[in-house]
Amino acid sequence: MDAIHYRRWWTPYLWLLPSVLLMLIFVVFPIGIVFRLSFSEISRAGVVGGFVGLDNFIAAVREAAFPTVMWNTLIWVVSVVGLSTLIGFVVALVLNSEFHGRKLARSIVVFPWATSLVVQASIWNYIIKAEYGNLNSLLLNTGLISHAVNWRSSYQVEFIWECGVGIFVTIPFVAFTVLAGLQSIDGAYYEAATVDGAGFWKKLRHVTLPLVRPSLTISTVLNIIYVFNSFPIIYTITKGAPAHKTDTMVTYLYMLAFYEQQKGPATAMSMIGFILLCVVAGLYMAATMRKEAQ
Repeated sequence: MDAIHYRRWWTPYLWLLPSVLLMLIFVVFPIGIVFRLSFSEISRAGVVGGFVGLDNFIAAVREAAFPTVMWNTLIWVVSVVGLSTLIGFVVALVLNSEFHGRKLARSIVVFPWATSLVVQASIWNYIIKAEYGNLNSLLLNTGLISHAVNWRSSYQVEFIWECGVGIFVTIPFVAFTVLAGLQSIDGAYYEAATVDGAGFWKKLRHVTLPLVRPSLTISTVLNIIYVFNSFPIIYTITKGAPAHKTDTMVTYLYMLAFYEQQKGPATAMSMIGFILLCVVAGLYMAATMRKEAQ
């Protein structure tokens, strides 16, 4: 009996061991290396020297582009995550309802998410070209405009376009995560609410939102991580130009490391981003779990 009890005790850990090993090798170990490098001197050739303390962090923070990059990162994450969550939730509600061609609609919605971000960004980069872009061609042919519009007249406008592309490609992920939560809700709840005289908005507030909150929490936390670490959209459309005005932390540290050959400050920037991401995701999860506990 003791042998059976002992086997039941260690069997789950045996099944978890491959996943734990993969996490240690491909996540924890690389993070440890970057952490060590952020406190080390690194030459332009990539040769790692001795311990330099906080010098890399000080150099990164003192970069002229640092405030702009941090502000861009905040706008990028808040706008893309916030608007994609709002729109994705509405799309999920529509896809969860009964209508003709629902399966086709679901297939169309998932397409932007299933396509490579580089391909998506390249397509949108072509669409908004002033000289031969599809957007100007469409508006000119329909008579909505009389002459071609420069959709990239300033770096602020370009950054708005980048945020728009980010929202567009993120909506399907939120929609299908929430849709999975909506389909798990027992219809008896809505029947009881209908009997009590609840309309659409009361059902949404008192039935749908509370029961779909776990799915929203998962999609939001994963979205924060994915969007914060997103590289292809900004790099493909503007490469952070002009002068890092459209960079976020991820594209900026890449430029810092491989274009400007400042590998020490770049590793420090990556650690700053990692810490910020952990703090924000942790605070959001803690706040959400506290609400659910109440």
